[in-house]
Amino acid sequence: MNDRYDAGAAGHGADQYELVGYDEYGRPVYRQVPPQQQTQHPYDSYTQQGYGYDPYATGGQQAQQYDPYGGGDTGQQPQTPSYDPYGTGSHPQQHTGGHSASYDPYGRTASSGQQPRVAEQTAYIPHQAGPVEEPVTQERGDRDYRTEQFAFVEEPDQDSEDVIDWLKFTENRTERREEAKRRARARVVALVVVLALAAAGGVGYLWYAGKLPGLSSSDDKKDTATPTGAQKRDVIVVHLHNTKKGGTSTALLVDNTTTKQGTTVLLPNALALSGDDGSTTTLAKSVDDDGSSGTRDEIDTVLGTEIQGTWRLDTPYLQNLVDLIGNIDVDTNANVPDPEAKSKGTAPLVRKGKAQTLSGKSAVAYATYQGSGEAQNAQLERFGQVMQAVLRKLTSDSQGATTTVQTLGMIIEPPLTDKDLGAFLARLADLAKGGDYKTALLPVQTDGTLSAQASASVVKDVLGGTAKSPDKDAAIRVSVRNASGVKDNTGKARVVLLNGGFSFQDGGSGAAEATSEVVYADAADKDDATEVAKTLGLPAGAVSKGDVSGNADVSVVLGQDYAPSSS
Repeated sequence: MNDRYDAGAAGHGADQYELVGYDEYGRPVYRQVPPQQQTQHPYDSYTQQGYGYDPYATGGQQAQQYDPYGGGDTGQQPQTPSYDPYGTGSHPQQHTGGHSASYDPYGRTASSGQQPRVAEQTAYIPHQAGPVEEPVTQERGDRDYRTEQFAFVEEPDQDSEDVIDWLKFTENRTERREEAKRRARARVVALVVVLALAAAGGVGYLWYAGKLPGLSSSDDKKDTATPTGAQKRDVIVVHLHNTKKGGTSTALLVDNTTTKQGTTVLLPNALALSGDDGSTTTLAKSVDDDGSSGTRDEIDTVLGTEIQGTWRLDTPYLQNLVDLIGNIDVDTNANVPDPEAKSKGTAPLVRKGKAQTLSGKSAVAYATYQGSGEAQNAQLERFGQVMQAVLRKLTSDSQGATTTVQTLGMIIEPPLTDKDLGAFLARLADLAKGGDYKTALLPVQTDGTLSAQASASVVKDVLGGTAKSPDKDAAIRVSVRNASGVKDNTGKARVVLLNGGFSFQDGGSGAAEATSEVVYADAADKDDATEVAKTLGLPAGAVSKGDVSGNADVSVVLGQDYAPSSS
């Protein structure tokens, strides 16, 4: 609006001010209006509204314009250029009726010509009295301002950006914490799922293996999953021939390809076998009389096995084999003297102890050693130790093992070949290096037959066969009583009789007697008694008819004239 304030009437000078707008802080902006030449009729809000109050004492009539420059009332007012806030360059506009041109804040006044810019000032607004209630004012020092003359705008806060940044930071940090919590919960859930699956898998495996409490045993589960007879086994029989002292040692090398387990099964020489003619013989006698082929068939018959081939290993070849692979380590159980030593005071060739390193010569000496008073099984177990140590040292490569066999120059009996033996030994060597190899002794009773323990633990589980011992009535049963005064003579006589195809019965020991005796009860057994005396190295005059102890066919009393070395 175009309000003018008569400063002269208020005693503050003769200049007049016209409101032209508000600045950016809401304060009113006025311009100074020069005195006009013609008489103006200022706007009197009080008189025009009929209040009857004239602050300038004009009496409700038209008042003459105050001239702050002392020009008086001329009745004429110079033309005042219209305010152009946009500087459009319009010319001064002629006023009609003695009134100045109205203010157009948007610069839409259709005027022409250049308009001078008017300095913008903040006007001083004195307090005006009137009959109406004064509006609320604000005091600033000694000045009062009308509140309705200000248009307040929100001033920007200098800290607003900082506050916004802080809020954003707080919000982002909270979101990051929540995201971290969600990820942690996800990890916990994933871990619980993995543990649950692992536990379920473990329980499933234990259930399958039959190891859960209350369920069937692992042995039952194993028999159900893989029957013993259905397992695939490769078996080779090896005969160690002592070329210097005589005698043989026999073992079965078993490769169970189903269970990935290797085993050396030691066969005592007293094992009773059935000959082709139905007669009973021993393993040692069969090797000497029937050879490799006949012995292999007889072992298959007794043990229910299927042997693929025979490996004849003479002691010189065993010595060369150990030297070729670079010695072996064995936990020895006896001090073995040097067989070539000239005096008894010579240091032993093999010392008793853990992890003894054996060369080819010492390995042969240990494998064939049988101490005084020891049974043949003690020597057989030493042979088994040497064989397992050789397999641990032998290469697991099939071609390399075949080359080693060919280097030895052994004569391989058909149907076994160098390549077959090399591949077989390489597989056993791999099992021996991995700890999946063991040695087992086949339990044999005094009469050479298999016990129930042998049938269950070795024949069935290891060999997957069925024991079929020869009929006890087929062999001549010989009872031996030792009256020689030498304790070891009983064992030596037993070995000799078993190797001769007889069934041995221990008759104990008694008072010393000068001569030995061989007694038969039935005349039909006279020839058998004569054969027993011959086998023991006794003269034919020692045979006589008499009482026979127990259920034996022939009774033998060993006297002081018994010499085992000559038997």
